[in-house]
Amino acid sequence: MQIIAINKANREQVVQFFKEHWGSAQMIISTGIYDCGQLDGFIYKIDNTILGLLTYVVHEDSIEVISLDSIKEGHGIGTKLMNEVELFAKQIGINKITLITTNDNLNALKFYQKRGYRIIKVIQDAVSKAREVKPSIPIVGNDGIPLHDELELVKLLSK
Repeated sequence: MQIIAINKANREQVVQFFKEHWGSAQMIISTGIYDCGQLDGFIYKIDNTILGLLTYVVHEDSIEVISLDSIKEGHGIGTKLMNEVELFAKQIGINKITLITTNDNLNALKFYQKRGYRIIKVIQDAVSKAREVKPSIPIVGNDGIPLHDELELVKLLSK
């Protein structure tokens, strides 16, 4: 197992990961439209196979996690990737991590809250607006929950 930064040598593998698991690398959230295949991030690999992937954007006072994927849930992959981005944030002098998830993603909400993230905002109809740009976003999400809103979560890191 290894966690490595996304770089020029592995970028094409990252793009292929997004195409295979999401149909494209384009992510539309209320903070912007992102090409996740071009973002910085970390890869969790075993034997040259990506089992987990996290992408982020550095802002002036925070790091925003744009995507977090784990192929094998319940094996600590997501936790290790989040720990890596938090360590990176501290190394560059940032003590705030933000992220957005959707109202149907109950597993993500449990995951993040167990790791100290707090819900600070509900962005009503954000997914409905994103669907205008990317019509392939489903109307019904996980567990049959209508997919409408985004939730912003934040964690302040200890100095």
